[in-house]
Amino acid sequence: MNQETSGVSPNTKDMNQPAQGSGKKTSPDRTGGRPKITRRQFLARGAATVIGAGLLAGGYAWQGEPRWLDVTSLDLRLQDLPSAFAGVRLVQFSDTHLGFNKDERDLARLAAQITKAKPDLILFTGDIVDSEPGDLVSSVPILAELKAPLGKFAILGNHDYKNTGRLTGLWQQAGFTVLRNESYLVKRGGVVMAIAGLDDLLHGEPDPEAALKDVPSGTFTVLMMHEPDYADIAETYPFHLQLSGHSHGGQIRLPLVGAPFTPYGSLKYISGLYYTPVKAMPVYVNRGFGETLMPLRFMCRPELTVMTLHRA
Repeated sequence: MNQETSGVSPNTKDMNQPAQGSGKKTSPDRTGGRPKITRRQFLARGAATVIGAGLLAGGYAWQGEPRWLDVTSLDLRLQDLPSAFAGVRLVQFSDTHLGFNKDERDLARLAAQITKAKPDLILFTGDIVDSEPGDLVSSVPILAELKAPLGKFAILGNHDYKNTGRLTGLWQQAGFTVLRNESYLVKRGGVVMAIAGLDDLLHGEPDPEAALKDVPSGTFTVLMMHEPDYADIAETYPFHLQLSGHSHGGQIRLPLVGAPFTPYGSLKYISGLYYTPVKAMPVYVNRGFGETLMPLRFMCRPELTVMTLHRA
């Protein structure tokens, strides 16, 4: 270690003689003009940095990202889409989980964005509540205010099965048609398109044949199915597009890793646009608006999807 002796020769016989010159004293605590950091100080500062980063990330994942809506705009080109439906704007929202980390005030903010998108069709792909059907009651007027000239449709998710009768009634009060293994024909310019909805995979009994029984052969059909992995079954039926939720995109995503956990039914199709392996049927997985199990999101913002349909 270099010591500053301020003009005292190292050959001076009386080492106890006070140093002369600048008057600086020997300082064993300075190296190269900078303070030394002990091992204990280094570890303490490192720990403080890790804890601070954890608190910052935790606060962001809890109070920040769950309230930071991502409005995803997508132009989707579909080979079999009737020309009468080219340019139709379809808005999908999903997995609000009202009653857990979201309430009617949050839904009102989402509804404002839906209205801003000027949808022709509004489709909800399951899990309107986290558990209790009563958590939807205060949001019915908000959903009722949503307008779409071609209709508003909903399906049930796995969290919606505590009292499906009451929940369906509340949806109907809001002007939504709930589809459970059934279809609805939407008409535009003298041409029809079918909106089909299946029962939930985990707690219901999805029946594609029942859903399609009243759909004329060759009709372009949009399928609403809560669990996205069902697409590998759905593509064996005459569906042309599947819209799903359920995964929340993983809710927590990590750099280079992605989603370390997704629920059963969304192990393959997790977030965004996919195509099935055999028929190349497009599958879009919405990351959802709400949260469940943990009131957290990280690198996985809540999503509203605004999809414009085009002919390929």
